[in-house]
Amino acid sequence: MSTRSLTATEARVLAVLVEKQHTVPDSYPLSLNALTLGCNQKTARDPVMNLSEADVLQGINGLKELSLVSEVSGSRVVRFDHNAARGLGVPSQSVALLTLLMLRGPQTSAELRLHTERLHRFVDVSSVEGFLEEMAEREPHRVVKLPKAPGEREARWAHLLCGEPVIPAFTAYATSGSAASDATQEDIQFLKAEQHRLNAELNALKALVHRMAAELGVDPA
Repeated sequence: MSTRSLTATEARVLAVLVEKQHTVPDSYPLSLNALTLGCNQKTARDPVMNLSEADVLQGINGLKELSLVSEVSGSRVVRFDHNAARGLGVPSQSVALLTLLMLRGPQTSAELRLHTERLHRFVDVSSVEGFLEEMAEREPHRVVKLPKAPGEREARWAHLLCGEPVIPAFTAYATSGSAASDATQEDIQFLKAEQHRLNAELNALKALVHRMAAELGVDPA
């Protein structure tokens, strides 16, 4: 289990490995090049980073020492796999929440439920809060609920894997408009894709019902 705080690079590397395991399973485990691209992507990242492969490799080596990442053999290209659940001593649901907190910074429970959709589908916001509260109460503490900033309707949560979060008063999210906009666009695209998928499934079911009705000689209506 991790016994020290992670560096910002280590946190980004670990979070990208968890994310890509779910979003691009055919490419997982990740090569150093793919991992670097994931760390530096401009959407769904706060802050946006510009890491070199040497930086990422240094992060990998630090995570190896904590048994959070391992090297996968048997391929011409060296690839890397995460061991977040066992290394951090938390269930997969909590890994999903920590991953999004590492990738996007402090978020509300509702935002986390939306953003973790591709890693784990939580039934409702209270389920998200249940896992967050467990991580906040158990030793070592993995997350913290931040005080509400002026104008905020809901409190945000932050991870503690890199130590105490630094949230500048009154300006924590005021300067991240472009990152928030990119994240919003990605969420919209994801929801549109989900809508198209569900519509296609509905049309396929309708066609099946009509075909079965025709074979049975009954009115599908």
